Amino acid sequence: MSSYSERRAQILAELDPEDRAAFDEAYAIAGLAMELAETVYRARETAGLTQAELAREMGTTQSAIASIESGARTPTVELLEGLARACGQRLTIRIAAA
Repeated sequence: MSSYSERRAQILAELDPEDRAAFDEAYAIAGLAMELAETVYRARETAGLTQAELAREMGTTQSAIASIESGARTPTVELLEGLARACGQRLTIRIAAA
């Protein structure tokens, strides 16, 4: 039986260029969403807030915070600014070399 990474490589190799480009784009977007989700979680945890407490500070719902932390919802810059303030932090955005 082949490993997951071997099987994944095989499937990707069999994709036509258009499908592979679509896969690569979706994979990159999903990775970014998960990175944002982790950043939100860390900010909240560092501030010592529960999801409900953070939601109350931001004027939103606990389920909205949970959706962001799970990667199901991608936050806007405005939401991230409010979240940073509610956590006593500052939002910094940068573009780094690949």
